[in-house]
Amino acid sequence: MESRELFAKYANPEEFKRVIEKDTVIEMWESVRVEFADLTAIEDNGNQYSYRKLDEDMAFFRGKSSASGIKKGDRVGLFARNSYDFVRMYMAIVTLGACAAILPAHLDEKTVFGVSLKFGLKGLAYTPDMKETVKFAAEHNPNLIMLDGGEMEGYTPAPMAKGVTKKDAAVIMFTGGTTGRSKGALLSNGALMQGTVNGCYGIYSIFNQRYILILPLSHVFGLVRNLMTSLYTGSDLYICRNNKDMFKDIAIFRPTVMVMVPAIAEMALNLSKQFHKNMLGDSLKYIICGAANVPPYLIHEYEKIGIKLLAGYGLTETANLVSGNPISLEKSSSVGYPYPHQEFKVVNGELWIKGENMMDGYVGEEGANEQAFEDGWFKTGDLVRFDEDGFLYIVGRCKEIIVLSNGENVSPAEVENKFNELDIVQDCQLYEDVDETGRHFLALEVVPRMVELMKVEVEDKMAYLMEELKRVNASLVPYERAERIIIRDKDFERTPAMKIVRYHKC
Repeated sequence: MESRELFAKYANPEEFKRVIEKDTVIEMWESVRVEFADLTAIEDNGNQYSYRKLDEDMAFFRGKSSASGIKKGDRVGLFARNSYDFVRMYMAIVTLGACAAILPAHLDEKTVFGVSLKFGLKGLAYTPDMKETVKFAAEHNPNLIMLDGGEMEGYTPAPMAKGVTKKDAAVIMFTGGTTGRSKGALLSNGALMQGTVNGCYGIYSIFNQRYILILPLSHVFGLVRNLMTSLYTGSDLYICRNNKDMFKDIAIFRPTVMVMVPAIAEMALNLSKQFHKNMLGDSLKYIICGAANVPPYLIHEYEKIGIKLLAGYGLTETANLVSGNPISLEKSSSVGYPYPHQEFKVVNGELWIKGENMMDGYVGEEGANEQAFEDGWFKTGDLVRFDEDGFLYIVGRCKEIIVLSNGENVSPAEVENKFNELDIVQDCQLYEDVDETGRHFLALEVVPRMVELMKVEVEDKMAYLMEELKRVNASLVPYERAERIIIRDKDFERTPAMKIVRYHKC
């Protein structure tokens, strides 16, 4: 069955007909700004901005950019925190036919300068709160056009660019891998729009929803599935400026769909159980969850309070969205069925992809591009399997494979999934350790899911947890077993995207 038609089974038929693929962001916006003109597009910092207002503000920033010397095909850095200003500048740059290189807000001044050179930026757009951080780049790269997003007086609106095609560059996104240094993935208009439309598949009603943004827009999951799909569907996006205010903002805004990583979903569920109240609000119908392993526990527990948690899989290099699971409850260990316009093959267990959503390559990384592609196939680095229905399962990462002294290969993620099947385990990490004699062995660290562990009617709950861990450990093949198991009293270190930072103690 064609993948688009498979997803049609889980959608409102009338709304599904409205999900039409677009070649460029400009083509999308030409439609959106008319169809949804009077609807609210963005809510931020106490203000509401309609699609019409956003369109007007985009035009003014296009005007400023054009007057400053930015033209179609140029690369423009975007340095801003999550805000309405981010949205209007980003959309203005891309609809001008330029390429927005999105710089994470935590970068320091020298990194901003270095990126401006590496990415060949013609300009750098920033919000006033970033002014001090961009000074170094302005002083040391005098050809860089500085675009202060807070100074808009004296500029006239400019139209959207003509002649932009699906092959023209749209964005450069930093990869968010847990190993190695970050790289910039170049996504065309076609790839970005394929990712945007893919975000429409898998839930019954997709148009005119209420989203809340808690992920950074510098992360592909936040930009594509949270912002772009929201705009494409005429939805209302509320920007949470500070995640400490997340639950207060949720109570005020009452979102119907949330895009989040598993660690945040876990936290919200634990608090809901602790306070005997759904902390995500009674209006919430769907959680789109990805960017890290989604425990089946979360899927089943959210179902109990009337929220469908739908797992998915993607990479920065694939414009975020590769697969989505519309039946997470039935196939709770799967990251879903592949989205349309992709080809797959599995080579030595690794998933290789071709598709409309694929990046053009890493910017300024010739060696990395040679390693990432082979005969036009992108090598994801993910170890996978497909079931008899064509649903995808992630079983590990090639880079994380531990090669033992006896020659056996161990995938940490595959072993960890066995322990994560226990409701009393929240997260765990398997790694190679070394003792005082220099002997290497496998060790496991575990973060307990205390809300479930406290339900167990035994006196020594930690002893019970350890016995359960040992039971699972004993069920593994001998070379996969951990020789040392440690129960942690705090969470693992995490990346800005809330993925566990893997480490090796040997």
